[in-house]
Amino acid sequence: MSGLHAGNNASYKLEVDGLAKAYSRGKERFPVLDGLSLNVRAGEFVTLIGPSGSGKSTLFRLIGGVEQPDGGQVLIDGAEVTGKSGLISYMPQQAALFPWLTVSGNISSALVTSGASKRDAKRLAAVWLEKIGMGKVAGEFPHVLSGGMQQRVSFLRALLMKRDLMCLDEPFAALDALTRADMQKWLLELWESDRRSVLFITHSIEEALLLSDRIYVLSSAPARVVREIVVPFERPRRADVWTEPAFVALKQEVLALLEGRE
Repeated sequence: MSGLHAGNNASYKLEVDGLAKAYSRGKERFPVLDGLSLNVRAGEFVTLIGPSGSGKSTLFRLIGGVEQPDGGQVLIDGAEVTGKSGLISYMPQQAALFPWLTVSGNISSALVTSGASKRDAKRLAAVWLEKIGMGKVAGEFPHVLSGGMQQRVSFLRALLMKRDLMCLDEPFAALDALTRADMQKWLLELWESDRRSVLFITHSIEEALLLSDRIYVLSSAPARVVREIVVPFERPRRADVWTEPAFVALKQEVLALLEGRE
């Protein structure tokens, strides 16, 4: 069920090589990452799971070029991009929609950023919103939408940014259990039709197993890879996969790793 790097010649969309990052507080330095290495293959869904404060969001900021690492490098498609921004699609924990734009305007702005004309962007926004069942709220502003609806718009905007790598930072953490389950199903369906490379953060073992091809279990800060787990369940994932004995056993394995029992 679990294993280390396969060591094959599969192409990597993302390579994180020995990243180090520490923050200062007064005269003290607190390391968050210390030589962290991992990868995401083209078209792969990879999840990071680890204790709070283990540096997962810091890693995303380094991958996105928002912050500079103290050491190591980030490569996309084999080219070093350390410190460069604008190369990934990013979806934060809270839906970061422009409050002054309508739902349609938020989607159109992503399309324009990706090179579409304003006229085409408006037309395509309408098409996409109909596809995800939100055509009726295209003219509404974000504050009137439910949390789940805001996250759908936020994910669609990230998807339409036309970046081959998407970094999703606990996008469903603030949702109630039923809405979260609905969003997981919706994300899988949309991702299956697109197969973008995804690096995903969650604290939910079930969510990680449901969505992922591979899981990196991280230690507390400074983060290191405790184990890399290959998720064996075929795609498309069945809705009741979480009832399978193999799913339950793998969940217990990940839990033991997080609790330091393995």
